[in-house]
Amino acid sequence: MGIQMLKNTLAEYGWIAIALHWLVAVAAVGLFVLGLWMTGLEYYDAWYERGPDLHKGIGVLLFIAVTFRLVWRWSNPVPRPEPTHTAWEHRLAGIAHALLYILLFATMLAGYLISTADGRPIEVFDLFAVPATLSGLDNQEDIAGEIHELLAYMLIGLTILHTLAALKHHFIDRDRTLTRMLGCSDQSTQP
Repeated sequence: MGIQMLKNTLAEYGWIAIALHWLVAVAAVGLFVLGLWMTGLEYYDAWYERGPDLHKGIGVLLFIAVTFRLVWRWSNPVPRPEPTHTAWEHRLAGIAHALLYILLFATMLAGYLISTADGRPIEVFDLFAVPATLSGLDNQEDIAGEIHELLAYMLIGLTILHTLAALKHHFIDRDRTLTRMLGCSDQSTQP
């Protein structure tokens, strides 16, 4: 695989952008599902502590991946929109992508504030720890928890809209919006 296949061009996404896109998508949805599952755990459940530890560790790694993805996006060309896209679709896509990043970072920040409310660092799979820099505020864990949950639902809602838009482009408009993010550059992949 040549270096040109790793980077974006004005026509296609490179393999690094594609891999980061799907890594972030799977991790965010997985964390949402894990978070929902954790709310049903009881104190004596074997996963009562392991579930949150897993959630926190993956959350920190997701923060690193999203940060790298944003840096990668800023340091690479963004492929031009498909010719079938209208000006309003292009603007709306830009707003949606910006909101996805904002919601990702805001959700993770709220999660950090929950996890560090007692002043303890977040242990990430015994590899490293993220120190508690802001803790001990009145009701920090409860308030950050409510915000974290609300933001997570908003993030998943926007992710669903994003997915529906990609499917609309693929099945109705029959353009390459989805196939470019799947790494399929051949027009014959269209339905």
